[in-house]
Amino acid sequence: MPNRTTVTEFLLLGFSDFQELQILHFVVFLLIYLAALVGNILIFMVLAFDHHLHTPMYFFLMNLSVLDLGSISVTVLKSMANSLMNTKSISYAGCVAQVFFLLFLLGADFSLLTVMAYDRYVAICQPLQYEEMMNRRACVLLAVGAWMSGILYSVLHTGNTFALTFCGGNMVGQFFCEIPQLLKLTCSDPYLSEVGVLAFTVCLVLGCFVFIIVSYVQIFKSVLRIPSEQGRHKAFSTCLPHLTVVSLFVCTASFAYLKPTSSSPSALDLVVAVLYSILPPIMNPIIYSLRNKEMKAALRRLTGCR
Repeated sequence: MPNRTTVTEFLLLGFSDFQELQILHFVVFLLIYLAALVGNILIFMVLAFDHHLHTPMYFFLMNLSVLDLGSISVTVLKSMANSLMNTKSISYAGCVAQVFFLLFLLGADFSLLTVMAYDRYVAICQPLQYEEMMNRRACVLLAVGAWMSGILYSVLHTGNTFALTFCGGNMVGQFFCEIPQLLKLTCSDPYLSEVGVLAFTVCLVLGCFVFIIVSYVQIFKSVLRIPSEQGRHKAFSTCLPHLTVVSLFVCTASFAYLKPTSSSPSALDLVVAVLYSILPPIMNPIIYSLRNKEMKAALRRLTGCR
């Protein structure tokens, strides 16, 4: 048997080796992280303390803010620390934890967006049964189901990835431990061992996506039957932020994981990773705040601004 060196750490090679550019990277990521931190914490506080917003839609939005804040923290904080300390290393256990929590948070995020589509469907297509169908117990069970699906997806994908043997070096061409980049370092063909996980992923993502599409087809049919223009506008205004967030999440994540992986690190890989791991947590609070009159009114009440 040939000798194989056990990998004890990985090197994240996402950004430049020059100290000045590393400092610039730290400053840019710090500003991005602070924007996401302030936005999501503000959304959480508004929804938690304003009793006018204690409804199923805003309960799910509060969960979404927690998931968004967690997902950006998993990737950005370690990258910022490495740039500040002029190092690129991440321990094997740290890489496992990063992959696990990122997949868990992203999987739960997408499942929660599916639950929010169901909530909008019931509110618009079956308004008379809304309070009965979306009671507190049902909302909690749906939220728990979204979080549990994220955990299941992450356990399967993370366990399967790190069950492989790494013998192709330890240099990851990304600013965090990303599975497509890690699979380049394995000895055997990773796709043979990932068939089951890929099948589960396709079923989960495709099932959620089809459910969202069908829900919005029914929603648009119901909205177009509303006689008053003001009623149609109000119905569309409650759905548009959610539809925008879903489109942003699906487009960036799909492009990241479906595009062909290059043999060497590229600027496109970095840009795509930033789009799906950093952009949604920043944009979601903005989208939901700017397009929602109730949220803007609650923000004014919380901050004391007129």
